Amino acid sequence: MDAKSNDDVITAPSSVPLPPPPPPASSSAARRVWWALPALTVAWLVMLSVVAASFVPMQLWELAPGSAESVSERMTFGDDVANFATRYPTEGDTLFVTALGSKLSLLDAFTGWIDDDVEILTFTERFGTQTPAQQRAANSQAMVSSKQIAEFVAFTRLGIESEFAYGDVVIDELVCEDAPRPQSACQQLLVDDVIITFDGRPTPTLPSLIDVVSAKKPGDVVAIEVLRGGAEEPTTVQVELIAAPDDSGRTIIGIMPRDTRTVKTPFEIGIDTDSIGGPSGGLAFTLALLDELSSGSLTGGTKVAVTGTINGDETVGAIGAVRQKAVAARAAGARLFLIPASQSAADITAARKIGGATMRVETVATLQDALDILQQIGGDPFVSATPND
Repeated sequence: MDAKSNDDVITAPSSVPLPPPPPPASSSAARRVWWALPALTVAWLVMLSVVAASFVPMQLWELAPGSAESVSERMTFGDDVANFATRYPTEGDTLFVTALGSKLSLLDAFTGWIDDDVEILTFTERFGTQTPAQQRAANSQAMVSSKQIAEFVAFTRLGIESEFAYGDVVIDELVCEDAPRPQSACQQLLVDDVIITFDGRPTPTLPSLIDVVSAKKPGDVVAIEVLRGGAEEPTTVQVELIAAPDDSGRTIIGIMPRDTRTVKTPFEIGIDTDSIGGPSGGLAFTLALLDELSSGSLTGGTKVAVTGTINGDETVGAIGAVRQKAVAARAAGARLFLIPASQSAADITAARKIGGATMRVETVATLQDALDILQQIGGDPFVSATPND
């Protein structure tokens, strides 16, 4: 064969065989690909729906377990405390317990519905006849009052002089009959009104108002002057008095007054509760103060969760969200949970079921009941220990 130049390259048939063509896709593989695309699309849609639901606001609120916080870690005392009482190191811990009540998104509401420890509330169930702002203000004042009463009760037990000072008569809630008449209080008065006169008589404090109301009869129409909405000039309304729902022989205006009492004490005490509102920490605050200002350990070194209001006569009052607070107390490691004896049978049963074998749940009607139970679990008896003892 004649030689050729590089420009006349002759391509000879290749002696290397070509690779075989790929086999045709099987029908099962094709089906897998066909199903994968819709499944992926659905997954993305579900994920996007979940994200969107977390931003969709609802007119629903939760009642959920909150926290159980140490009272002693949040207490502060004035520099002159040593002139009136002795502070003692404490063992164990007294916890005040909270519940959450925030507004829910659509996603939050769905998860709440499937959680046995969360209760979903409508606007009316959450706020009643109040606005959210009014309820926040009322709860804030209730927390202040609970601290004041706790100081008064603890100081009285300790033998330290203290006394209540009454504030303005502020309407906290309105009491309506089933068919209120046009001049009923719930038609004429407003929450946050400050009552300054009743039937021409000045009423600077709640006791003075009670005195003049008690002299009237249901059905009497009287003029009531109120300060409304921050105004400096009073507004006069005509109000028809009614009988108390629980005692037909007792005359009432048809209001629930806000507790505006303050307590005068010889030294300052602070209890930092952040933005937590409501009166349910009263008993816990009282016990923590007694433990701090008396010898020995009232809790016997045990972590004790406590809920319930405290009154000036040492009685303990019922509170809300007992089930949710029991969950919070158990999660915080409390070995004992004290709750008011005036709670419903269902509340008490639910709290004890949640406590199980790890958290003992006991009911108390008075401060002395609480002290007795603490002594039963190994706490020291309460002994007043002021410098004058």
